[in-house]
Order: sequence, then C-alpha cells, then structure tokens
Amino acid sequence: MSTGKAVSSGEVDVAVIGAGQAGLSAAYHLQRRGLAYKVFDAEQGPGGAWRHRWKSLRMATVNGISDLPGIAKPDVDPAEPSSEFLTRYFAGYERELGLEVLRPVKVASVEREDADPDGRLRISTSGGGWSAKALINATGTWTRPFWPIYPGRSTFRGRQLHVADYVSAEEFRGLHVIVVGGGISAVGLLDEISQVTATSWFTRREPEWRDAAFDAQAGHDAVALVEERVRQGLPPQSVVSVTGLIWTPALRAAAARGALERRPMFTAIEPDGVRLTDGSLHRADVILWATGFRAELEHLASLHLRGPGGGIVMDGTQVAAEPRVHLVGYGPSSSTIGANRAGRAAVAAILKLPSLRQQQPNPTEPTQTAGTSG
Repeated sequence: MSTGKAVSSGEVDVAVIGAGQAGLSAAYHLQRRGLAYKVFDAEQGPGGAWRHRWKSLRMATVNGISDLPGIAKPDVDPAEPSSEFLTRYFAGYERELGLEVLRPVKVASVEREDADPDGRLRISTSGGGWSAKALINATGTWTRPFWPIYPGRSTFRGRQLHVADYVSAEEFRGLHVIVVGGGISAVGLLDEISQVTATSWFTRREPEWRDAAFDAQAGHDAVALVEERVRQGLPPQSVVSVTGLIWTPALRAAAARGALERRPMFTAIEPDGVRLTDGSLHRADVILWATGFRAELEHLASLHLRGPGGGIVMDGTQVAAEPRVHLVGYGPSSSTIGANRAGRAAVAAILKLPSLRQQQPNPTEPTQTAGTSG
C-alpha cells in the first residue's frame, strides 16, 4: 500500500522509480510475479505528471489513455480535467491492488554496489538507502522541460514560460502570445489561447498533418520508428514527431480563425519581440515554449549509461550495457499505450537475470480482475 514517506531502508528484488502509468504498470507485474519491490515516487500524492497538467486539458482532448493492467478505468466524463480524473484513477489503482509506493521520496542516485555484473544496485533516496537486484526507471520527462538556447532570450522584457508552467489562457488576455513548437501541446494551446487573445505560431519545421484517424497500425509503426532510434543509441524522439498532427474539429476551427498559420523560426529574441527571417521585428508580450521535455535520468549518471551522442543503447526496455536497468516511459514507451506494454516487458526480462532466475513463483492474480487489460 502507499505510505506517506520512507523511514527506513532495506533490500528488495526490484526498485521502481516513479509512480506514473509506466511505474504502476511495472509494479502490477512485479506484484503478480511475487517479487519483492518498492516504488519510490517524488510526488506528494498519486497521479504522476498528470497532477501538474493545466485544468483546461480535459479528458475529451487528451491522447488516448490506456487502462492500467488489472483494473479498468472508471467511467470517463469527457469534460473532467485530465489532472483530476487520472489522479483519482491512479490513487484508486494503488489502493485496490495494495501497491508498495513510498512517497514523497526523491531518488538522489543509483550506483553499482561492486564490480559484479550480477551484483546489486544501491539506491540512495531522501528516505534512506536501498539495495536492489534490478531497477525499473519510470521517471518520465515532466520534470525536465527543454528550453532552447536562442540569441537574445535573456533580453526579452515580456514573459517567457514553458508548457510545464502553463495554467490557463485567461492570464494572457489582451496580450500577444508567441507559441514555439510543433507538437500536440503547441497546437492545443494555440487553439485555447487564440480564443481569448492574439497569437503567433513558430516552428523549426513545417508541421505534418494527418487527416486519417490514428489507428492501432499507425501507432505500431510510429513506436517501431522510435524504437529503432534507441536501439542505435540515438536520443529518442517523441512518438508524435514521427506520426504527425491529427486534425480534430477543434483544431480545424482554430485553423479557420487563422491560429494555425505557421511561421518559420525567428532568428533572434529582442526586448520587445522576435526578429523574423526577413529582418522585421514581430512584437510580442509573451513567449510560450512548447518545445518538449527530456528524460529525467540525472540520478543514473554514476552508471554512465549514455553514449557520446547523449543517447542510451537499448534492447527493448533494457539498457544494453547494463541489463539490470530498465527504462520504461523512455523513447518508444513514452506514449500512454507503450507505457503499459513496457512495464510488462521489463518485468519479464528481469526474471531472466541470473540473480532472479531461480526465484520464479507461479504468478498470482490480484483479487480485483474485472476489466483486465495489458
């Protein structure tokens, strides 16, 4: 069950860092396999990154959220903020399955205890030190917003914020807002903000739009492309970067208002706006950076997992150079659908480790199995 905080230390078979969708999926499969585990979550309560999403992001407009394994989602009210629904869903999931989640516990570092490749890993946390035979890292990206470096950015007299800091469109009423970025968050916020004030949209590349629905085959193909990148040790791209943007009725309405007229990226930022490629000044009061996130992996730095280009060579969810470490919610498993599959795959691979190969009791189903998936 979830606890307020960790007050002790000890040994487990598997440590899981992060209690978002990927982390909870992994915990479900660990519990089902009878492995000793702990989930360390830095948040104050359930919900993962969804706790921090803006209130106007409602269930009708978020990407499809898969059921967590073992318990189906409650009935969804399309008008409910996603932050409220998913926090409630995750909290009920932890409670009904009695998952071992310790919070708020921040993981500071993960180190090898010795030179034995089949040895244990030392996890240093704000609640004490733990030892594990394997690690599933599910920290996601929300805590590491990416801010591009642009000439003159520090001179801008208006307000700059990242999507991670966004609250509502109302705070920008009467101001001219520049939105930078070519992903789902960028176009969604352009739609929202353009209904109350003037906006401009800048991206590095011309966005690609899809008229067709994003079906299972399209999702499979997109995940495969991202998976190939991480297999080669390249920094992962988002799944959206290879699928394109999907036209929805709301976005078609935004396009009709002129809110989705994309401009090529500006050359510099100045005190009163941005300098365009033709040399003219485009005035603005706000720059909203919808420029994505990077994987939160700083606590794994002492394991030296990254290659020269900054990527990590992966074999499925497993770090190729360190089989005891699995990254879920990374690369191809950063989508809501991929997260569930990755949690299951990570546990299946961990059971093949020499230190755990003999420790395989028969799987037992949780008491609540209605609506099972994943």
